[in-house]
Amino acid sequence: MILFFYNLALLAALILGAPWWLLRMATAQKYREGLLERLGRVRPLIGQGSRPLIWVHAVSVGEVLAVSRLVKTLDAALPDYFVAVSTTTRTGQALARERFGATRVFYCPLDLPWAVRSYLNVLQPRLLVLAETEFWPNLLSACFRRGIPVAVVNARVSDRSLPRYRSLRTLGWPLLSRLSRVLAQTGIDADRLKAIGCSPQVVSVAGNLKFDVRAAGEADATRQLKALAPNLRLIVAGSTLEGEESTLLEAWPTLLEADLHLVMVLAPRHPERFKAVAALLDKSGVRWVRRSDWSSQPVGALQPIAPGQIVLLDTIGELASVYSLAAAAFVGGSIVPAGGHNPLEPAQFAVPIVMGPHYANFRAITQDLLAHDAIRIAAKEDLAAVLLELLEDRTAAKAMAERARRVFEQQAGATGRCVEALRKLLPPNPSSEHDQ
Repeated sequence: MILFFYNLALLAALILGAPWWLLRMATAQKYREGLLERLGRVRPLIGQGSRPLIWVHAVSVGEVLAVSRLVKTLDAALPDYFVAVSTTTRTGQALARERFGATRVFYCPLDLPWAVRSYLNVLQPRLLVLAETEFWPNLLSACFRRGIPVAVVNARVSDRSLPRYRSLRTLGWPLLSRLSRVLAQTGIDADRLKAIGCSPQVVSVAGNLKFDVRAAGEADATRQLKALAPNLRLIVAGSTLEGEESTLLEAWPTLLEADLHLVMVLAPRHPERFKAVAALLDKSGVRWVRRSDWSSQPVGALQPIAPGQIVLLDTIGELASVYSLAAAAFVGGSIVPAGGHNPLEPAQFAVPIVMGPHYANFRAITQDLLAHDAIRIAAKEDLAAVLLELLEDRTAAKAMAERARRVFEQQAGATGRCVEALRKLLPPNPSSEHDQ
């Protein structure tokens, strides 16, 4: 009954919102890209052959990064299966195609009965693996009706989403109780998942897949920065949101007074903000350059980066590698109340890390780093001072950064635990008949 009312509300929203969506599709490419796939047209997946399929769904860039090692480990551990990956966002799609190859990456269908049915009819997955908490009623219900096991990896319930899920359980939403396996990031997440309706028998703590993430390799931007700024110190400000770039620009003169050999790499979280941040840089009067302008020229033809200059990292998938060059890193989404982003990306390179006070999305990770004195938390008005302290006291900054790397290494292992749990949900003989 709840599913009926959900679909009724979904249909009403589609009809009422049609003019807005049509306008968006007419004016912005990102709303048109993958639209037919989202509505149920299944693109052929090259390379599957006769192998049964495991469907891994990762919403956006953060989830794609989290499951990167998991997908590669599944490939190696289960060669008789074909692992395909879906995403929801355009940026997630671009990164997934880069990481896994375009032939096995597709847009996840909208949670419409006919779109979901079309994908399940064609893909016939033996297992659906959801990253974090992507609980779509029609997709889950359709899998349960067909006997397809559904597992959740890297599962978490944030402070913000917990009340919403509790209200759904109060309404009698039964879907979560039918999940086959729920592998939580932390004990707190496991307790919350049980509280919102997951069966206690299938919930366990596997750890955070993001502790197993390694940079995929040295990015072009990293090589170019090495060549263009060989004797300069970099501050890398990653995954910044609106309001944070202006805070960093306000702090910039203070930092340059203390060290004239600084360069800042500014990496906005969302590509659609690249133009707005470029306009902000123009208005600020600082010297700056776009990373994307380097793509069409050999490194030898590029102008060296000058001290005090800012590099706008307006590309996708290069930030994790660029963190390796940082004398200090600021992890964004944390000065403004947006929940923060992943501090493990710089931690893996033993880079001193600074975040703002809003880190609820990565609370367990950040608190672990804090417990080991491996990160600094700075309010907006203190950001310049905290960065300055790390830049000036190199010995203390290096020791703190090494502690961050040790935290990163000590927490590794979630990938192996997840693969072992997922393996148990698959039939012993992958070629055996599977009723759909």
